[in-house]
Amino acid sequence: MIQDLLTDKKYLFASGANSELRAQRNLNRRAVLLNGALVGNVRTEQFGVSARVYENGVYGFSSTAEYTDETVKAVLQAASENAAFLARHAGKGKGPHKAMAPGSSRTAYDLNDVEQRTYIEFIQALDSYIAGKYPDLVSRTVIATADSMEKLLCVSNGTDGHSVLPRSYIYVVMTVAGADGKPVELFKVIGGGYGTFDRNFSKPESYYAEIDKLYEDLRQKAEGVYPEAGNKTVILGGILSGMLAHEAVGHTVEADLVLGGSVAGPNLNKRVGSELVNLVDYAHTALGKPTPLPIYVDDEGTAATDAVLIKDGILVGYMNNRESAERFNMVPTGNARAYLFSDEPLIRMRNTAVLPGTSKLEDMIASIDDGYYLLDTNNGQADTTGEFMFGVTFGYEIKKGKLGRALLDTTISGVAFDMLKTVDMVSDEMIWASSGMCGKKQPMPVGMGGPALKCRVTIGGR
Repeated sequence: MIQDLLTDKKYLFASGANSELRAQRNLNRRAVLLNGALVGNVRTEQFGVSARVYENGVYGFSSTAEYTDETVKAVLQAASENAAFLARHAGKGKGPHKAMAPGSSRTAYDLNDVEQRTYIEFIQALDSYIAGKYPDLVSRTVIATADSMEKLLCVSNGTDGHSVLPRSYIYVVMTVAGADGKPVELFKVIGGGYGTFDRNFSKPESYYAEIDKLYEDLRQKAEGVYPEAGNKTVILGGILSGMLAHEAVGHTVEADLVLGGSVAGPNLNKRVGSELVNLVDYAHTALGKPTPLPIYVDDEGTAATDAVLIKDGILVGYMNNRESAERFNMVPTGNARAYLFSDEPLIRMRNTAVLPGTSKLEDMIASIDDGYYLLDTNNGQADTTGEFMFGVTFGYEIKKGKLGRALLDTTISGVAFDMLKTVDMVSDEMIWASSGMCGKKQPMPVGMGGPALKCRVTIGGR
């Protein structure tokens, strides 16, 4: 746990300004096997302290990779001086942020940083199983990763906090020769989620069944077909609806991007989806269970609460920091996050998801005479207009209400607020994913999720 050198510096906070002190340690661990050979073996640590001061509508910021009583005082003084300088020359005539009730949020989690050989030996056991059982593979890759963000926060206005956000995962990639001799690949996240590697992974054999299912899906894909290109009725599985929630909708409703001209600006309080569509950026609890990556306080000292974005198809809110919340006359919900100690907080997503509905997946499939069931993706991109394109790595035809042949790699595209208006069935099952990073200026671990959605999108062909 980070030693608290911040709390006793509160007496140095300038009156009439908002001051923040943040000590932060980021750990990253990674081991990679390619066809049994160790090709990646990485351990990194980044640790330091920063200060940010808000005065007259501008921020002063300072950081250092040293963490002592002296450096804490020094960064706070430098940030205060920077804020005062900017306030004189570029001040916006604003007072401090609205007062918040003081509070404290503490996360109790013991970060056990296991040795690198733990990761290597675990994936070696998985790789040996794959190599022994599936010798027809053209190639195989097994990756173990773990990362964590520990933060100690002390603020003049709001909630002080200590938070720990550890993640760990295993990725398996398999490749076989397709019917035409060209390589066909499939990728899967095996186990993991919130928590350190030693808590999430115990016995390699516990994951053999998931590996077997991956190979089975890969073999179906290798004998699969390309979809027919065009605007089609599809079912987006939970992984894809989560990607949609994050990439195509979530970024458009981040308040800084709204101020930059995103499509969400003129659509507030207007219909952007069918009445079946609800979307929330959850803080730490969703549908009565912990979110994949729980956030209890953000890096401005705002206690984290859920940000309701779309309700019954109507766009009702944005994700804000304190400054943008005051501008839009909204309540800040704790969306200001920084990746490293040397980064300033930006408006970021936490656990963004489409809410489940009431339909059964089998009824959704049965309702489609000619369409597609799209399950997995390996990438996605969207812009502030809501226009998106996602890669689809696995799925099935739907013919006369039944699943048909597997699909080869393809893409889907559309405009989010148009596509969401075509949603006419939403499944009652929720799927979460949390192994990726959002790349908005700074990387950031995020969760995303959703149910299966029946809708219309443009699907690519060969």
